[in-house]
Amino acid sequence: MTAQPTPPADSAQVPLPGSAAAAGGSTEAELELRGVHTYYGKIHALQGIDLKVNRGEIVTLLGSNGAGKTTTLKTISGLLHPKNGEVFFRGKDITHTPAHKLVTQGIAHSPEGRRIFSRLTVLENLQMGAFTRKSTDSSEQFDRALELFPRLKERLRQRGGSLSGGEQQMLAIARALMSKPSVLLLDEPSLGLAPILVQQIFKLVQEINSQGMTILLVEQNAVQALAIAHRGYVLQTGKVILTDTAAGLAANPDVRRAYLGEI
Repeated sequence: MTAQPTPPADSAQVPLPGSAAAAGGSTEAELELRGVHTYYGKIHALQGIDLKVNRGEIVTLLGSNGAGKTTTLKTISGLLHPKNGEVFFRGKDITHTPAHKLVTQGIAHSPEGRRIFSRLTVLENLQMGAFTRKSTDSSEQFDRALELFPRLKERLRQRGGSLSGGEQQMLAIARALMSKPSVLLLDEPSLGLAPILVQQIFKLVQEINSQGMTILLVEQNAVQALAIAHRGYVLQTGKVILTDTAAGLAANPDVRRAYLGEI
């Protein structure tokens, strides 16, 4: 890794150019982390994270491996609980809410590595994603998922483990959508995919967002992530070191050197 970006002075004090606040749009927070410290045993993974995701945004988290990106998503979705600090969803403190209850409240997590049920069929995987919903809701979400991912409709009776990597990623996202969330946490959706499939996945993420979904995206492919995101945060060793609009981050020379492959 080359030079790491450094935080600008007073970057959080005024609305960012092109942000919802600057444009006069919605600044109502769907998610907010305040001074969050999360540990794995004695390992201090998140060290005072402050983060906000407004309703209807795509916000991306950038950083090298071990920076705390996945830990941030797990802390929001209840798979981990912070030792200090607070997590809010639509203004409600969810810091210590169990993961299964957060699903019913509107937070869905599509994890790194897809984690589909490989021995279950595509249909059964989707049904597992809808286990918290009433039958009428799940039927509506099922139709929506197949509209977004028509390739899955052709493979409903096929086992998840027999799908291609791209199809498995589609299934993982579709399964998360079956819980009818208002916030989707996406962890490395393009991991291990061929370039043409990467393009398809990011177009689908944009389509989901255009329908009103708020998305917090972790993605090693910083070029693609910044191309579809509204704003972003750069994490380093468990701390936020930089935040800006996606366009601002893409133009930042330190970010370009560290994460966009420029020398």
